Amino acid sequence: MNVTQDLSILHLILQASAVVQAVMALLAGVSFMSWYYIFMKWFSVRQSRAKTETFERDFWSGGDLNNLYNSAVNDRHHAGSMERIFEAGFREFTKLKGQKNLEAKDVVDGSRRAMRATYQREMDALESHLAFLASVGSVSPYIGLFGTVWGIMHAFRALSNVGSATLASVAPGIAEALVATAIGLFAAIPAVLAYNRFSHDIDRLAVRYESFMEEFSNILQRQMR
Repeated sequence: MNVTQDLSILHLILQASAVVQAVMALLAGVSFMSWYYIFMKWFSVRQSRAKTETFERDFWSGGDLNNLYNSAVNDRHHAGSMERIFEAGFREFTKLKGQKNLEAKDVVDGSRRAMRATYQREMDALESHLAFLASVGSVSPYIGLFGTVWGIMHAFRALSNVGSATLASVAPGIAEALVATAIGLFAAIPAVLAYNRFSHDIDRLAVRYESFMEEFSNILQRQMR
């Protein structure tokens, strides 16, 4: 019974060396930040997808472009990424269309450039913190492994002061070290899964935005004829 109590996770963490405890604390903090960004990014991507679907439905329902533009301008803080792309393109189109010295191709190209600039800003916002998740997924196991190696070295150094080495004397030290690896994996696995999932969802949104920009450019080009 005493062995079980001595090898409990909490006891192992408290009895670990200062370096191993520092590694565990670092990994615990990284894991907390990772889960924070995972939930934040999940809500962000989900909201972007919902707003994109709503705007696509309104846009392709055949409504007036001026009404859609006014709606986007008046509700700019709650508009989705695709709606902001549309707003930037239509604003530039309206501004350039009033200049008589420009050809139709120049007007549409200017509108396309405005949409592309807004698209880049929206994608930067969607992809924010993904690099952090990727770093956590790739680095955390190695940080945990460092703590494990250090803990095992510490355990074997302690054995040099013991007359006879038994399993009971070496097991606690090795178990303390292995906890660092376990915490590293606990931090890395969710981060990798979340990164892959969010990257896939954001790539699909990016394809929808790019397709919309091309289709909207064609609509504007037809209006110039």
